[in-house]
Amino acid sequence: MPEVTITIGGRQFDVACQAGEEHYLHTAAKMLDDEAQVLSDQVGRMPEARMLLMAGLMLADKTANIEDRVSEVQARLTEREAELAGLREAQSQPERVEVPVVPQSVTDTLAELAARAEALAVSVEEKAKA
Repeated sequence: MPEVTITIGGRQFDVACQAGEEHYLHTAAKMLDDEAQVLSDQVGRMPEARMLLMAGLMLADKTANIEDRVSEVQARLTEREAELAGLREAQSQPERVEVPVVPQSVTDTLAELAARAEALAVSVEEKAKA
């Protein structure tokens, strides 16, 4: 198990980690050191345990804030995915067009009226010729 020396708040610590995780440890230590530096700049020198506790709490607060934002974005993403699925569903269904059907009785009545009109027209033409 590799042992890595990290510096936090101007103090060095030897920390063991799994092989291949040295980069992650250095990255995490840098984040903690940045928070410890903020504390050191604001408060000055403080006991090691208190400095690590406060820096850890500051990182935890930032993490909680980011998790809240991720949850909000995740909820909005879920809403948009549902909206998109609904739009795709609506688009995939063919548009329904209803065509009115004329009842046979109406068609028969219109044909009868047309026949009468033609008979009247013939009758008028005959009287006009006479």
